[in-house]
Amino acid sequence: MRNTFILLVDDEVPFVETMTKRLSKRGLQVISSLSGEKALKMMESNRTLDVVILDVKMPGMDGIQVLQEMKKRFPLVEVIMLTGHATIESAVEGMKLGAFDYLMKPCDIDELISKVREAVTKKREHEERIREAAVKNALSTSFD
Repeated sequence: MRNTFILLVDDEVPFVETMTKRLSKRGLQVISSLSGEKALKMMESNRTLDVVILDVKMPGMDGIQVLQEMKKRFPLVEVIMLTGHATIESAVEGMKLGAFDYLMKPCDIDELISKVREAVTKKREHEERIREAAVKNALSTSFD
């Protein structure tokens, strides 16, 4: 996966540290945030993000609130929700709000990597369709 850039958002420090190491070892560029509010600020200055891995249950802004804000501000970024057993309803709600997918915590690293690859492919295909539409629009207006 060429230059895949991920934002990991979870309030559990040991989980973030472990997952950052594990994802980085697999060739992904990872930045992390311990809160939804900070994650949104980080996204403002990291416009090349491909995928956000977002915990559902966090203090302050929970994952669903963060997802809604991310989709408003950065509609092309794909979001994979992480959830514990008690918050499966939240994960389903997240899917309805535009999350790419969700995984149960603790998640299998290979399954997470697979979901990240699928999400990156979807994002890049969407970006390519937007570029093609812009080119078509530019060409059609230049001949009017």
